[in-house]
Amino acid sequence: MKKLLLSLCMVAMLGACSTQTALINGNTGKLAKQDMQTFFVHGLGEQQQTIDAAAVCGGADKVVKVERVTSFVNGLLSMLTSSIYTPYDAKVYCL
Repeated sequence: MKKLLLSLCMVAMLGACSTQTALINGNTGKLAKQDMQTFFVHGLGEQQQTIDAAAVCGGADKVVKVERVTSFVNGLLSMLTSSIYTPYDAKVYCL
């Protein structure tokens, strides 16, 4: 029974990982900024958090892609707090 419960927990935690990518100018570039953003109750209690990708890269034409990532650690923190605290990572890639 313990092995089954442990297996189910591991599958649930691994299933929490996800990435949403917006390709803007190509698909390869270097990571210019990575920022952890905090959300409460899956975004219902969202704080105003924006990253100006054009300002980070020095112009909109230099932005390659923008990603929103839910990592294993983010999923674990969300699971431990019953999704009251839900962190995400935001990444900006430039030419």
